[in-house]
Amino acid sequence: MLKRLLGLDRKAAGALALSFGPEPAWSARGYAAFSREGYARNPVAHRCVRLISEAAAACAVEVTGEGAAADAARALMDRPNPDASRAGFLETVFGQLHVAGDAYVEISGVEQGAPSLFALRPDRMRVLPGPKGWPEGWEYRTAHGRRSFVRDRASGRSPILHLQLFNPADDLYGLSPFEAAARAVDVHNAGAAWAKALLDNAARPSGALVVTSRDGSNGRLTESQYERLRDELEAMHAGPGNAGRPLLLEGGLDWKPMGHSPAEMDFIDARREAAREIALAFGVPPMLLGLPGDNTYSNYKEANLAFYRQTILPLARKTAAAFETWLQPWLGEGLSLALNEDAIPALGDDRNARWARIGSADFLNDDEKRRLLGVEARAR
Repeated sequence: MLKRLLGLDRKAAGALALSFGPEPAWSARGYAAFSREGYARNPVAHRCVRLISEAAAACAVEVTGEGAAADAARALMDRPNPDASRAGFLETVFGQLHVAGDAYVEISGVEQGAPSLFALRPDRMRVLPGPKGWPEGWEYRTAHGRRSFVRDRASGRSPILHLQLFNPADDLYGLSPFEAAARAVDVHNAGAAWAKALLDNAARPSGALVVTSRDGSNGRLTESQYERLRDELEAMHAGPGNAGRPLLLEGGLDWKPMGHSPAEMDFIDARREAAREIALAFGVPPMLLGLPGDNTYSNYKEANLAFYRQTILPLARKTAAAFETWLQPWLGEGLSLALNEDAIPALGDDRNARWARIGSADFLNDDEKRRLLGVEARAR
């Protein structure tokens, strides 16, 4: 115990060497690391992914058009597969997209007249590029074997919809927000681990006991003195139950602190700044996460509106367009998927202002106003 407290062997020479790493140690990257260190262990990143996936999944995507293709698309979007609801399926897709930077959706059963959609794990999927470097197929690996999917260029059908976030350095895979937030996540997690270690070991001195030579002992303790000091430290000063207990020194012993206080480390501000950086990488206003000290928005309502305008709406629009393009070769050309922004409660004030603005336009007749508002014209 004493050797750990002092950080040296009592038989070693009278010198203490301190070694500091040349650079900080960062966590590994990749889907597994982001899932574990980010989503599973960091409350800020976890909440960011949940907020985005749940809000985007709740946006009303409507299938327009008439005929068998539109009816099949409506049924498919309302119930993607027998084991998943629409909201649960889309939450999984958006969650995987923001953890991995990629999301994969498989369509099956079209030939049997019962089409279904399934979300596939990004870490199990490998993109197979063609001669020109563009994706021509995919390979999905599980414990039960491998499955291959090939794009049919003649019909335009692809069994896999690959959603990806922009990656400037890769043509085949997207870039996860966790890549940009990884260092902030490490700082935030390390701060939590440090705080927990401080609680568990608050009574363990962060320093060294120095023996002052006064009686010709050459700065060394006798064996009995060493054993007694070790036992007293373990019994009286180790563990959280002894936090704050003063250390009584005698016999020429002197205490030399060798650490930094939380104030010296700027500990609290560092964690808060890391939390804001994580929220920034995901596009979530810090106010929505309850982070103290953030006054970017005047109130919660304004922050929520910015969240929908800048993060949710672009994501939902892009996803609806991708599903429309992907499903048309499978179900037929008579369908269209569009985001019904009027059905989003967070945009209620914007909708009311737009209706009032168009309603007060005297130079428009009623049919023109209804058309601008997306309302069908009155029957003649």
